[in-house]
Amino acid sequence: MTKNMLTLALALGSLLPLAAQEKKAEEKSDSLIFTTILENPVTGIKNQNNSGTCWAYSSYAFLESEILKKHPEMTDIDLCESFLVSKTYVDRADRNVRTHGDASFSQGGSFYDAIYGMKHNGLVPEGVMPYPITAYGDSLYNFTSFFPPMEAYVTSIAKSDAKKINPAWKKNVQGMVDNYFGQAPTEFEYKGKKFTPKSFMEYVGLNPDDYVSLTSYTHHPFYESFILEIQDNWRWASSYNLPLDEFMEVMEQSVRNGWTFAWGADVSESGFSRRTGKNRCVASVPATTQSAGVGSDQSRWTGEKAGSKITQNDNQGELTITQEMRQQGYDNWETTDDHGMQIYGIAKDQHGKEYFMMKNSWGDYGPYKGFWYVTKPYVAYKTMNIVINKNAIPKNIRKKLGI
Repeated sequence: MTKNMLTLALALGSLLPLAAQEKKAEEKSDSLIFTTILENPVTGIKNQNNSGTCWAYSSYAFLESEILKKHPEMTDIDLCESFLVSKTYVDRADRNVRTHGDASFSQGGSFYDAIYGMKHNGLVPEGVMPYPITAYGDSLYNFTSFFPPMEAYVTSIAKSDAKKINPAWKKNVQGMVDNYFGQAPTEFEYKGKKFTPKSFMEYVGLNPDDYVSLTSYTHHPFYESFILEIQDNWRWASSYNLPLDEFMEVMEQSVRNGWTFAWGADVSESGFSRRTGKNRCVASVPATTQSAGVGSDQSRWTGEKAGSKITQNDNQGELTITQEMRQQGYDNWETTDDHGMQIYGIAKDQHGKEYFMMKNSWGDYGPYKGFWYVTKPYVAYKTMNIVINKNAIPKNIRKKLGI
């Protein structure tokens, strides 16, 4: 090697680390940095683990925030999801049998299950039921051994050719539920006082009639209510239908005015970044987005299906969402009823773009320890429905809905 060539090689060698540093700095600068604009009180992160019970966790997260709004001193309030789930599964089995299996029986549910359950069964705090019973050696929900046998049993009754159904079948289902969750209490003690589930609901100050479901689709008239056609809406609950701009206004203004809401959405999109990318636990609608084909909250613990693609989120190129896009996504089964969460705040990134702050039920997961940031286009596009306190809805919109 000549002297000139050696000098050139040394020079290039000295530049390589600098180039690598500049690239690293550039990558770091592309990472999103969030600043909270406002956040309403929420309780701690929980973990639904290996179960399809997001509807229970998100509903109760929302109701716990409702309690905190009424009683800021109740900072340790913690509602018992086992109570809600155990009551709901027996009701859902009954509906499945009565419809000869046409109404689905699955681990999922809807926000209305929590509102219905509160009205008819009351509420209980965490700790008065096992969480869960540990016959399988689990400290968190694990439905792998619990749910499939019960599902098979219910299906065998619903699809039976028998001329008469032995009424004992429902007691058998109740027994399966109780063996896993424990028997739901009729009385219990909380902080030195005795309660029933109904009196505890009154103690925390919640009124089931305060809560309504909202959505936004064009296959039904606006400002009227309709039964949202999704399998987990097995109780056939109604949602009020709003134009997209007013639907977004409700969500925006409610959070800014001190309220939270339960958020049901599709999390199967490539922009719902779980496992890859520098901006994990951020949901957006990049212009190149396509359905990841996951279609289920189950992907949280099983991983995405073969062939799915989870892309990195960036801060540029998000789609502008229209009412027509929302409807098309729903009609084509691209927007699916995947997951229940809680929206509780608003933040912005270093570029000034605003996001909704979301509380999840996947445990201490990701860089934000169980919390996520969701862009407003994503919310506009992929929200299935929300459940909210009717008093959080702007008065002019409430008037249009007649509530």
